Amino acid sequence: MDQIMKKVVEASYLTADSAAQYRVILRFFYRQHERMRDFIAPEEVLEYLRSIPEFHDYQEEQLHQQLAQLVKWNNLVARQDMTNAKTIEEYKKKRFRYQCTPYTVEIERMLIQLEKLGDQFQGSLERSQFDRLLQALVKLETELKTPLVKPAEDYMHIWEDIFHFFQTIRTNTADYIAYINSEKTTQRMQTEAFLVYKNQFTAYLRDFIVSLQKTSLQIQERLRELDFEAMAPFFEKLVEHRQSIPRLEDAALSTKDWLQEFQEYWGSLRQWFLGSGTAQSELEMLQLQTNEMIRRMARYVQRIGERQQHFRSRKKDYLHLSKWFVECRTFEEAHRLSSVVFGAMTVRHLQLEEATTDNLHVETWEETPEMREIKPRTNRYREKTKPGAFRSNREQKQKQRLAYLKEREQEKQLIEKYMKDGEIRIADVGMVEPFVRKVLLGWIGKSMAAKNHEVKTDYGMVVKVSINKDKMIILESEDGKLTMPDAVFQFVGGGS
Repeated sequence: MDQIMKKVVEASYLTADSAAQYRVILRFFYRQHERMRDFIAPEEVLEYLRSIPEFHDYQEEQLHQQLAQLVKWNNLVARQDMTNAKTIEEYKKKRFRYQCTPYTVEIERMLIQLEKLGDQFQGSLERSQFDRLLQALVKLETELKTPLVKPAEDYMHIWEDIFHFFQTIRTNTADYIAYINSEKTTQRMQTEAFLVYKNQFTAYLRDFIVSLQKTSLQIQERLRELDFEAMAPFFEKLVEHRQSIPRLEDAALSTKDWLQEFQEYWGSLRQWFLGSGTAQSELEMLQLQTNEMIRRMARYVQRIGERQQHFRSRKKDYLHLSKWFVECRTFEEAHRLSSVVFGAMTVRHLQLEEATTDNLHVETWEETPEMREIKPRTNRYREKTKPGAFRSNREQKQKQRLAYLKEREQEKQLIEKYMKDGEIRIADVGMVEPFVRKVLLGWIGKSMAAKNHEVKTDYGMVVKVSINKDKMIILESEDGKLTMPDAVFQFVGGGS
């Protein structure tokens, strides 16, 4: 917490009065660091600065002052240069070479990434990253099936590959979705120029969804199997690799801290794909957002098409129709043409629900006419009714009630067939009838909404449902197999 709360003096050069000069100097040091040149002489820095038109009159004394200031801000480390001293005066005069600090390297690296990013999100929906992550998880699963006797460095490479692909998936998908949802992109989608890219965008998102659906289920299945207990030996190998790296700092992390760090990383990976009991997984959110993007693009394209159709001129169409009317020899022929082109001028639409056909090739005159009674359009009109006698359907209701109770009793006996010691275990029931499966799944659904996970069934029994999400079983039935978490139904009241 102390590290988080302290002031970052290394970033002071970004907001100083001479920030332009400081940034150019440190960017030069960063580029030399990337070329594996660590200690740079001030003369070389001065030569570089004067090669830039904006710094052609830059003075050496000013450079030494600014280098000293950067040393105070912990951006540079100064080391006295005792070589190449030709005179005693040069030896007495302290000459330094400078090296940029790790903080400065990371700050400049971040600034370069921000400069490339611009003012818009980038990102992409890469299908291959999910395939690579799946391959890395398969490799990890294969290693865990055998004793971990390889060097710890090999297992660290597998760990780094997994989280490299995972980090790429997280950042690229989040940035691309933010790019699609940005205000600029939304405005461009509402223009007619978007129609050129419509098919490209839709195909890109559709291919991503198809690939994601093929791969995500396999990734989820392996992450369910690779829980913290199964990963414990692998975590020990990772800690062993960390301990093999010599460190001079006194405040090095302990074995417990390293183990907790690896567990937290693994937990975040599992939660991203599997979710938790209280939150939806990020994978499901990604699928929903991608589908919503496709629907939104379809709406934009539809609106653009409607707008184009609305402003389209039909002048040529009407001129062509007018020629047809001019060529008519009689009014009767003109009326027939008008009925075909414009339809009937005044018509009453009647809806017939009976004795109609769906055949498009049947003429109206071939159908049998139907008589319809037209009622007066007035609020005072009331249909004449005749008083009728009340009939009692008591016997019929009693028969239906007995039949319903008999059916319920049969269903109850069928459920009780799978009970052992007042409970039903899904893992032990074996083959079940489709009706029993439907009832058990209904109990599970109702229990999820109850605080104590207890359900009162239609048979008068109170059932408490316990679900083990870490154990997956297969519930077989006549019409197929269902993969689901193991569940136990305890009958705590009512019934037998």
